[in-house]
Amino acid sequence: MSTVDYAKIGLKVGLEIHQQLNVGSKLFCSCQPELFKEDPEITFLRRLRPTQSELGQVDPSAFFEFQKGVRILYEANRKSACLVEMDEEPPHLLNMDAVKVVLTAALMMNMQPVDEVHVMRKTVIDGSNTTGFQRTSIIALGGWIKVGEKVIDMQAVSLEEDAARKIGVEDDAKIVRYRVDRLGIPLIEVTTAPVIYSPLEAQQVALVIGRILRDTGKVMRGLGVIRQDLNVSITDGALIEIKGVQELELISTVIDYEVQRQLELLCVKSELCKRGVTREELKTDFVDVTDIFRETKAKVIRKAIDKNHRVLAVKLVGFAGLLGRELMPNFRVGSELSDRAKFWGRVGGIFHTDEMPNYGISIEEVAAVCRVVDAVNGDGVVFVADTVENTRDALKAVVDRAQEFFVGVPAETRTVKDDGTTRYMRPRPGAARMYPETDIPAQSITADLVKEVLVNMPESAEKKFTRLMKQYTLNEKLAKQIIDSEYAVLFEEIVKGTNVTASIVAVFLTETIKSLKRDGIIVENVNEVQIKTLFGTIGSGILAKEAVVEIFSWLAKNEGKTVQNAIDTLGLKMFTEADLELVINRIITINKAVIEKNGKNVFGMLMGAVMKEVRGKATPELVSKILKQKL
Repeated sequence: MSTVDYAKIGLKVGLEIHQQLNVGSKLFCSCQPELFKEDPEITFLRRLRPTQSELGQVDPSAFFEFQKGVRILYEANRKSACLVEMDEEPPHLLNMDAVKVVLTAALMMNMQPVDEVHVMRKTVIDGSNTTGFQRTSIIALGGWIKVGEKVIDMQAVSLEEDAARKIGVEDDAKIVRYRVDRLGIPLIEVTTAPVIYSPLEAQQVALVIGRILRDTGKVMRGLGVIRQDLNVSITDGALIEIKGVQELELISTVIDYEVQRQLELLCVKSELCKRGVTREELKTDFVDVTDIFRETKAKVIRKAIDKNHRVLAVKLVGFAGLLGRELMPNFRVGSELSDRAKFWGRVGGIFHTDEMPNYGISIEEVAAVCRVVDAVNGDGVVFVADTVENTRDALKAVVDRAQEFFVGVPAETRTVKDDGTTRYMRPRPGAARMYPETDIPAQSITADLVKEVLVNMPESAEKKFTRLMKQYTLNEKLAKQIIDSEYAVLFEEIVKGTNVTASIVAVFLTETIKSLKRDGIIVENVNEVQIKTLFGTIGSGILAKEAVVEIFSWLAKNEGKTVQNAIDTLGLKMFTEADLELVINRIITINKAVIEKNGKNVFGMLMGAVMKEVRGKATPELVSKILKQKL
């Protein structure tokens, strides 16, 4: 747990919550919003280029992506993509069902709808959009929500198209594969004002917004359907945009680590000043040190030299001892330099003197490199092995980033890792990133449309909480867990459609599924239709409730299979009374002597023995009934 005084350092956080909408089709065409796992029916290869804005400006983040020099191989099938996704046909009219859902969420957050919806283009040339831009439109502005006793100001709610999904990288990172099945799925974006002042508060705000979105009953569930972007800053630091936090529980950790990183970067700046080093002393004077490593035992460098690549080095005046300084867990100053080198130089990484000798590099080789670049005590040295072009670009990026340590914290966009740490993603976008979409006419938000949405407003979380407890006799804990889960709508559909006890359904959809997820089961692989079918078989007596976990786990590991497939494969078909009697008679016979000695006192022991054999194939109630009759 962090001991940082967040108020003292001036921590400010703003959230951008993105979630896919379930409205039956994509945002600008009638294709199904589904992902496919089969081989693609269609592939096409493109390279995207940045364009100038009306003022002749090029967005820095777009230029950054272009500098990577990659081509994009797109994959599609005919069910989930058409000529619109392939950028071979203009987009169709805006999906008004999606507009209504976003408008519903906006009104639930006390926001003011705009008079007209204008679709804008947001430059994105990393390959995730075939067009080179993402379409987005503001639906409402202003507003507020209450989180505990605090009022959180809302800035805007928008409707945009989701991006294509990255599948892999080929040909030494020169070709990136994307599938366009996800491209165009309607996405709601909710933006808060930067009025969140602690990591825990950010997590609580995200929870409340997520609950409001689920209350609409029109959001998708599963892995990757909700993503949280965080805008984090401290008084003496900079605004950092962190992209792609998928787990709600990770938000506070990500912010804590970013605060730690910024504070450590400020300490590095202070230390450089104490050492009397100036930014101007860091120069792009690269020295070829390939000959030093002709007989090296370092595998990475050996492999590069065998390909006739070169090893270049650069001196970082005053950086000795700082390159290995930890900024956040398993991430150091050297990691900052390495991230820039990887992206701008297209290299696998860097070597620096704070981590030497290591990786098969000898102390003699390190000393030789230091002599050649004229490094003295107190200086750091970075060297890279790759093509001449790549090593020069990589070391230039290293020097540029090293110079930024004299600023303190550079503003940038970072991407999150599974452990909550972040890595450099790209520069912060500029104003040239947005421009009008000319293919889609503006759509008015009329008073009649707002009235229609207001008439059909969903039940609030507070009212639903009270009703669930009363209608389904759930305790307070279970009712809250259902509301906070992705399964609030599914819960009521199952209970109303089967005669399975509400508490059994609630416990499974919250506590059991969460436990299975912790155990490594990919719970998102089981869809709502399968879950409803599973409980339907229990309600009709085809399956015992004890078999639910086993069936669910099997379905998660065997995507595309049915509940009946699981029952047949696992041999979980229910015992008939006649079958059950045979099992019970056999167990009674085996334990005849014990029964004669203890009489009915052996009921519990016999019940356990029978259930151990028939668990998942017979209900405890039926076993108990027959066993009592026999005794």
